[in-house]
Amino acid sequence: MSLHTNLHPVLKGPDNLPRKVETKLLQGPILHRPALGEVSNRGVSLRGPKAPLKPLEVSKRRPILTKPAKPRKSLQGVPRVCGKENGRQAVANVEKAEEQMDVEEVATVEELSIAFSTQCLDVEDIDADDGENPQLVSEYVNEIYKYMRELEARSRVRPRYLEGQLVTGKMRTILIDWLVQVHLRFMLLQETLYLTVAIIDRYLQTERTVSRNKLQLVGVTAMFIASKYEEMYCPEIGDFAYITDKAYTKMEIRKMEVHILTKLDFNVSYPLPLHFLRRNSKAGSVDAAQHTLAKYLMELCLPEYCMCHYMPSIIAGAALCLSLKLLDGSPWTDTLMYYSCYTEEQLMPVMCKMAAIVVKSTTSKQQAVRQKYKAIKQMKISDIPQLQSATLKKLAEKTTLT
Repeated sequence: MSLHTNLHPVLKGPDNLPRKVETKLLQGPILHRPALGEVSNRGVSLRGPKAPLKPLEVSKRRPILTKPAKPRKSLQGVPRVCGKENGRQAVANVEKAEEQMDVEEVATVEELSIAFSTQCLDVEDIDADDGENPQLVSEYVNEIYKYMRELEARSRVRPRYLEGQLVTGKMRTILIDWLVQVHLRFMLLQETLYLTVAIIDRYLQTERTVSRNKLQLVGVTAMFIASKYEEMYCPEIGDFAYITDKAYTKMEIRKMEVHILTKLDFNVSYPLPLHFLRRNSKAGSVDAAQHTLAKYLMELCLPEYCMCHYMPSIIAGAALCLSLKLLDGSPWTDTLMYYSCYTEEQLMPVMCKMAAIVVKSTTSKQQAVRQKYKAIKQMKISDIPQLQSATLKKLAEKTTLT
């Protein structure tokens, strides 16, 4: 229930009928204020508004003589306006341009350099058609990869981190070659293998007292952790104990799992070369053969101790650039340069090392990666004649694997 109250009394006339009341609004003299007349940089008076002048006082006041203003240099983007009628509009345009210049100065040097560099490149927007697919997150996918590059720089592996330890680079090569076979036997995801190697390297450079008879335990435990992180259905811990020919028990794997995670501060979220390769392949619009060859080149680098300190992004860029060069001589385009953040000159030292690894792999004792990529599923990419070409051998001669 609502109460309605009439606060305005009704005036009645002599015939008891409502009488119409005419009201007059009292207002001062009408002052014509020009548009944007008070939008200026003039100081505001602290004495409050002045009372309006009487008509006689307004007529007695002397006219204000103004000196002609000196012509100002025109700002870029502000049109010159001539005439007294458009004078105030010109001032407003200049003030607006000055405010815009102040705002632009707040931008960081990095943002400006990126903006200027992209104007000089012929870069294609590879995410233009992905707006309707929410899984591709086209609105902030560039920010995601920017964060991943920051993350890989913070979690780098030191060069020659095994110096002074009981474990050597040769032992690491044998371990990872065996883990490639285990990974293939369990039919795990590609990310699981790369994450396994990343966990092993970061643990070994932190824990420098690992004995030789515990190195295989570190390897299977790292793959057990990576499987929990990447796989939808992780193999059981008993499967990892069985794959070592029962050299280690399930309890030993559990204890090593706790020890590894403690040393790594429970952080196993590392950017992987595979993440960057997928982005680069999309930027280059590569076919299946070029992408598979790039994966083969990256996987050949996993057992190599001399390649473990390179960041994942440069490994992915060099693998794809070498793949394009070997298969059909495709150039490293501006779009690839922009999305990979590397020029061909920056990738060339890593490409030469990859070429040397390919030449070495034909006579190496560790053949797990080559045998894996001889399968039909992998397009038999390790047997293509381009891997015996003069271009590859010429690149391999420019470096040494040390």
